[in-house]
Amino acid sequence: MSNGAKHVIIVGGGASGMMAAISARMHGASVTLLEKNPRVGKKILVTGNGRCNFTNIYADIDHYHGKNPKFIYGAFSEFDVSRTIAFFERLGIAHKVEECGKVFPMSDQASSMLDVLLYELNRQGVNICCNSPVKNIVGQEGDFSVETQDGRFFHGDRIILCCGGKAMPSTGSDGSGYDLARRMGHKIVDIFPALVQLKLEGNFFNQIEGVKFVGTVEVLSGGKTMAKGRGDILFANYGISGPPILQLSRKAGELLQKKEEAVLKVSIIDTMSKTELQELLALRFENMPEKTVEFSLVGLINKRLIRVLLKQAGIKDLNVPVGNLSAGDIRKIAEILSDWRFNITGTRSWPSAQVTAGGVDTSGIDPRTLESRFIKGLFFAGEIIDIDGECGGFNLQWAWSSGFTAGKYAAIAEAESQMPD
Repeated sequence: MSNGAKHVIIVGGGASGMMAAISARMHGASVTLLEKNPRVGKKILVTGNGRCNFTNIYADIDHYHGKNPKFIYGAFSEFDVSRTIAFFERLGIAHKVEECGKVFPMSDQASSMLDVLLYELNRQGVNICCNSPVKNIVGQEGDFSVETQDGRFFHGDRIILCCGGKAMPSTGSDGSGYDLARRMGHKIVDIFPALVQLKLEGNFFNQIEGVKFVGTVEVLSGGKTMAKGRGDILFANYGISGPPILQLSRKAGELLQKKEEAVLKVSIIDTMSKTELQELLALRFENMPEKTVEFSLVGLINKRLIRVLLKQAGIKDLNVPVGNLSAGDIRKIAEILSDWRFNITGTRSWPSAQVTAGGVDTSGIDPRTLESRFIKGLFFAGEIIDIDGECGGFNLQWAWSSGFTAGKYAAIAEAESQMPD
């Protein structure tokens, strides 16, 4: 292989694409970055509610999913959390660590992350071509030809696909990268929305839309808990949302993909056992037995939940005095408050999802270099690969790690195409 400088073409100017471009330049390549949008880094601006939670100090395999989560080890060994923080500090991003290990720029502005990345891209001399959606890629190592939809052609020695997934299509993620990868011989693991709200079975959600509470949620299948979370939960007209719901949605989506049972258990009151809750209700009802069952719950739970919850507990007459309730009625109310179950009918669609689950099968990619096992000189990085992380900066860390790794090995002349078996 020639020791001359390589020309690396990067398809996609998101987080992983920008990092890949900087890394490839740092390792001696000339770089052309093709981005379909009018500007690069559009999705970065909406991460972390506009604050850009750009990594997490606890980033490890426990927070990643895909057919083979261990695939992350190669990229993380090249560019881990500490190197990420140091990299952005050098670019000017002072950082702070918040709850659950989330790392933010001290500016609290996602735009500052994009500003310093753009500055570095320009400083490094990366050729950025926006409004350049890619139509086709042909060739092999040393002789790739990339055709854009407007008929232009770009020629390079190496290609890095950083096209993203299908989540947040308004940012340019339309799934077109999967077609490019498929045409180049790569298998695509079925994709579905992740970090997304859940749709639930029921005809009463418009009555409780907007009700928010702190509670516990679990995804169940076959009576077993598959995933669990706690935090702010929000009912919506389609079902349910909130940070713990987004975390659980990956497992729910996976079950639905496999056409397996997916049930959501909601604990509105999770600070006491069901027995303790029954005793609390019995005491409340005993103190003022003349109150209606509907009014008796005022002050215990959100008022807008009461009518729906009682009907779900089988209490048909909401005006019955609580002194007339049976022990069985009290038990049913306690069960709904601590263990309210819903059939999960689906997830919200791609515009609502933060990340894509599934993608290019990792079995066809060298985990150390992120080079294709089928076409020498073709590399992958970011969300297009069948790796997705949980909320909290994990997906951006994968973007930085995989982008840096792919950029490095696409640039250096001695890059190896495959790991020994």
